[in-house]
Amino acid sequence: MKTPKRLQSLVDEGLIDEVSRQLMSGKEAIVYVVRSGDDVRCAKVYKEANERSFHQAVAYQEGRRVKNSRQARAMEKGTRYGRKMAEEVWQNAEVDALYRLAAAGVRVPTPYVCFEGVLLMELVTGADGNAAPRLNDVPLTPGLARRYHTALLREVVLMLCAGVIHGDLSEYNILVDADGPVIIDLPQAIDAAGSSVAGAMLERDVTNLANFFGAVLPELIGSQYGEEIWNIYQAGLLTADTPLTGHVAAPDTPADVGAVIREIALAREEEADRVMYSGA
Repeated sequence: MKTPKRLQSLVDEGLIDEVSRQLMSGKEAIVYVVRSGDDVRCAKVYKEANERSFHQAVAYQEGRRVKNSRQARAMEKGTRYGRKMAEEVWQNAEVDALYRLAAAGVRVPTPYVCFEGVLLMELVTGADGNAAPRLNDVPLTPGLARRYHTALLREVVLMLCAGVIHGDLSEYNILVDADGPVIIDLPQAIDAAGSSVAGAMLERDVTNLANFFGAVLPELIGSQYGEEIWNIYQAGLLTADTPLTGHVAAPDTPADVGAVIREIALAREEEADRVMYSGA
């Protein structure tokens, strides 16, 4: 096929030799199958910010920092330079997460290089040697669903032990190769220690898995694996081999309603201040 404009610089630099075909187009990027020497890889071309349907919500940006103070100020002000820096931080987050998770033993594609908004990485293939299908496209028996759900919970645990939460995990960003699930699409990855919403994001990821597999395994609907994993992590006891039950004991102390009301009031005050200052 004709080389897309965004991939031409990688061809010019000798990073890829040929663009074979478009593999998929998602809410944040377009992925192409490419050839680099004798290897078949994939090139993920990130869409411009105004073309993405997945926006860089504050919840995903929290905890991401740049060392250069000038860049940080520009990002806070939203200048053209700042927006460019924010895009680089967004894209580099996936590369950093992939290297970090691969080192921790998580099943993710191997990254090679991120160059001018294009991530060159391993092409995950299925048992037939072709591009691996998404989990959403794989027919599931109860036995296979249970096996994959168990495997993915372990991947989530391994990720958390490495300090990373996917943040958008679902059947649409999990591939299935000959050995099972492979997790992809990590530009929105969350630092578990640096985000105030880390626990909620983890629980949402795990609930997404339960709801998907619950179509075949109804007993997963309403399970509490996410909350259980997060509680064990916060206690400093989480390991790759931690046994999970999917149940969390009900608290034996009465809820502090006053504290909840104060938190809501504080959140409202902060939002009012934010609106006031943003409009100034």
